[in-house]
Order: sequence, then C-alpha cells, then structure tokens
Amino acid sequence: MLIQRLTRARESFWFLPTVLGVLALVAAKGVVTLDRALQDAGLTDLPLMDTLSADGGRAVLTAIAGSVLTVAATSFSITISVMATTSSAYGPRLVRNFMADRANQAVLAVFTATFLYALVVLGDVHSEGVGMFVPTVAVHLAIVLAVLNVAVLVFFIHHIAQSVQVTTLQHRLREELVAAIDAVFPTAWSTDQVDAEPVEDGSVVTSRRSGYVQHVNLDALVRRARAAEGRIDLLVAPGCHLVAGEPLARVRGDVDELTDAVHDHVATGPSRTPYQDVVFAVQDLTEMAVRALSPGTNDPYTAASALDALGEGLVMVVERAPAPRGRTDDGGTVRLVVPWPTAAELVTSVVTAVRTYALGAPVALDAALRLLGRLERSATRPSVREALHHQVLTLHDAVADGSDVVDAPDVLARLDALADALATADRPSS
Repeated sequence: MLIQRLTRARESFWFLPTVLGVLALVAAKGVVTLDRALQDAGLTDLPLMDTLSADGGRAVLTAIAGSVLTVAATSFSITISVMATTSSAYGPRLVRNFMADRANQAVLAVFTATFLYALVVLGDVHSEGVGMFVPTVAVHLAIVLAVLNVAVLVFFIHHIAQSVQVTTLQHRLREELVAAIDAVFPTAWSTDQVDAEPVEDGSVVTSRRSGYVQHVNLDALVRRARAAEGRIDLLVAPGCHLVAGEPLARVRGDVDELTDAVHDHVATGPSRTPYQDVVFAVQDLTEMAVRALSPGTNDPYTAASALDALGEGLVMVVERAPAPRGRTDDGGTVRLVVPWPTAAELVTSVVTAVRTYALGAPVALDAALRLLGRLERSATRPSVREALHHQVLTLHDAVADGSDVVDAPDVLARLDALADALATADRPSS
C-alpha cells in the first residue's frame, strides 16, 4: 500500500537525506554551469566573489567535504548511543520516535547534501591546460553551506539533548495518543458513520502474510464494497497480530473482488504503529510508567508523569461516543465494519498495569488514583462508568490484599469514594 510505504519512508533515516542529496547533486551541476556561463561572458569580477586559484578552490572544497562527513559520522554515532540508552531505560519502541524525528533526519540530510555538493564541485576544478576552470560561485556557495552546517550542528546538539529528556519523550507520546484518538474516536459521527455489529455469515478472507495490522484504508474499502454490491466485516483492528492463513475478514457479495479489496487496503507489517492503533499508543505511555517503576530505574516520578499524560488521552476517550464501527456508502447501506477498541478495554489495560507494578510506589499510585478521578468526572456513558467501577473495585481488592502498599487506609478511602461515585449508571450531577 502507498500509505504504508510513505509511513516507512517517513520513519527512516534514508528518505530525506536521499532527496536532499539528489537536489545537492543537481544544484552543484547547475551552479557550475552558471559559473562557466558567467566566465564565458567575462563576468569574473562579481561582488563578494573573489577569484580563487585552482589549488585554493580544491583546498576549500576538500576541507569542507572532509570535515562535514566527519561531523556527520560523529553526530550520528552519538545519536545511536542516545537511542540505545533511552530505549533500554524507557522501552525499545521509543527508537521509532527517534527514527521518525524530522529534525534528526533534516540534520543528516543537510550534512550529507553538503558533502555531496562539495565533492561534485571539487571534480569540476581544473588547473592545467586550456581547460583551466575554477567555479568561483560554486566554491563560495560551498563556504556558505559550511557556515550553515555549523549552525545545524549547534541546533543538533541542542535538539538531541532536549529530545532525550523524559518530558520531551512523554510529550511526543502524548501527541501520538491524541492523534490516534482523534482518528478513531471522532468528536461527532459523520453521516457515513454508524453503530454496526459484525455478521456471522459470509466468506472468510485469510491473511496472506504474517504481521501486525498497521493501517486500514477505510474510504477505499467502502468504495470497493459498494462497487461490488457487498459488505466487508473486518475481524481484526489495527494493532492485531496475524499469522499467514488466519481469518482477516468476512465478505458478502462479489467474493473475489472483495477479497482483493481487503488484501489491497489492509496493510500489515512487522511492527505496530500508533496512527490508527490507539491500544499501542496507550501502551507506549504505560510501558514508560512500568519501566520507570522497575528496580533498575526506580523513578516513580517519571511513572507518575506518564500516567498524567495518559489522562489527557483517556479523558478524551471516555468523554466521546464509542468509535463508530460501521461505515456506510452514500445510500446509507453499511459497507464496512471494523472492531475498534472500546474505552473500557483501554482503561482496563492501564489499571491492570497499575495493579501489577505500582502498588509499592506511592507516588505512582497517587497518580493512578488521580487518573481514575479524572475519568470518573469525565465519563458520561453508563457502560463506561460501569467498567470504571469494576476496575476501581478490582484495584481496591489488590490494595487491601497487598502488604507493601504505603498509606493503605488512605488509598482504600479514596478508592471507596471513587466506587461510590461510580455506583450510579449516570454521571453525578455537579
């Protein structure tokens, strides 16, 4: 799928440097051609463009190319080291954030493009015979690029130091979570979004390859289902893992056409991505909290701030209507059903991690109670409040049975108050 390829390119270190490298090659040849035209026209006394000897031009270009390549190699060896340290402390999946960081990609692109530009211009410097030629404009432009590279290096050092801070990492993960929630849980359903349950009949479409479901092209599937006068019921959502041959969807209508549609517009890959996978986005912040509570890290304040960041996204989920599972065509006929996760499932995954890892960390447990309080005040749907009530009672039992809970009576009292507030199906009036 095109979207999958674009996503992989965006999260790679090669795409932007390749684009800028090609542009640098074209620019080098273009500026050298301009130099020849100016010299042929006798315009050799341009302002700020002092004439250079061939040896001088070569020395400048050689110094720029060599130093820029050295700086690029050193800078990104530091980046790899930082990625390894950060991923070991807060989770290996954070490597994807460094890979997808546009600033890191742009810095590498500028360094490599400058090297290629200087190298190409260096090849056009000739000092002997009738064809003696020194591309003065091109060499001076290389000096300008070298100055720009110094500024980029200073920016890179600042950026990499800032990007490894816990607050910056959490901010990025929180932004990804909010974006995933906006994609799956809209503030208001559009006219083509309905509540629909999957059907039990129809032909089963199996996965052709193993991997995680990374992206579902909803609009394309609706168009293909309408053209085939059928319906597609996906059996998995983004984030689910499939083994080749396992059921992927049920289709009714033109089976061959709809089977091709499913395989064309449901992308799978070796890893999960947060763009449509809300569960994965929640797990990223949850994993940061859990790792911060490990004996090797022992950083409960990072865990608390991760739970606070989770609150921003989970409050949005419980405030909004359920994710619309059905998509209709222009005539109002249901053409596609996707089993999106529910608010209860997301909250349960977080509270389960708290019960397992945070009972012995009073700072993190306090943040978890604060999160549950926010969810209680924001949830309006009876089903969500019932699920929250169950999770509060489960956490209450875990605290009551635990022997290492600090200030257990106070924690139990706060949980009792939350349970009482959630006992009703509707949100309490303020």
